[in-house]
Amino acid sequence: MTILTSQEIARYRSELAECPGALAALDTIEDCEGDLEDAAISLGIQVGQQPDRGDWLDGLAKRCRVAICQEEFQESLVRGELAPVVNHLVAQKICPAILATPVAIYAIEQGIEQFCEPLSFKQL
Repeated sequence: MTILTSQEIARYRSELAECPGALAALDTIEDCEGDLEDAAISLGIQVGQQPDRGDWLDGLAKRCRVAICQEEFQESLVRGELAPVVNHLVAQKICPAILATPVAIYAIEQGIEQFCEPLSFKQL
């Protein structure tokens, strides 16, 4: 379970102030007392997804892994910057716009190096 503090949510809110979908996602995360997985399930239901298990966010993030783990985005996430990744996921329609923020936060919280490690073997 990934729980964000109110300070983390406020920091992300400040960084993503220009992205309405991201702000709505952060509102839901805040409403879920910082529980990222619960918020992602709620957001998924809102956009017509059918989250059917507790590790649903993990599966969604893995489906976005190739996009997230591009070198320029990995560097942003290592610095804790969400905006480039969220904007890319939304622009490329890789996942529903309102879910791009929880997916990017999930990747950061897992540790971006660890999250992207399965792809490093494919690049050899």
